[in-house]
Amino acid sequence: MRNIKGTYDAREGEPFATPEDAWIWYAHCQMARDEGARFQAGLGDIARPCVPDDIAREVRRLYRHRVLRGAHLRVLVRFGDEAARTVGDDGGETRLWREALDRLAVPLRAKGIIA
Repeated sequence: MRNIKGTYDAREGEPFATPEDAWIWYAHCQMARDEGARFQAGLGDIARPCVPDDIAREVRRLYRHRVLRGAHLRVLVRFGDEAARTVGDDGGETRLWREALDRLAVPLRAKGIIA
């Protein structure tokens, strides 16, 4: 549950170690949702301090405030779908991937979603 400031109580779940871990988790949750699964808290192997939509909301907010660009979103989707296994320097995609994760780290850390 969120506290008054919008951050998550650490007792509710284990924060992600990195923004990459959080994004890959979100991408897997979204793929499962696209295939018809419904999210239900507490069913995963590790309890997390957020729901997948919390991560998506931060990405949308960063995009609206022009912190992330369309190119960042495209690499997040691409590498999230591929579980970041194919991150390589394809026309600057690695740079965009790292920039997007670095920019996402700040709000996710502030909310207690990543350690």
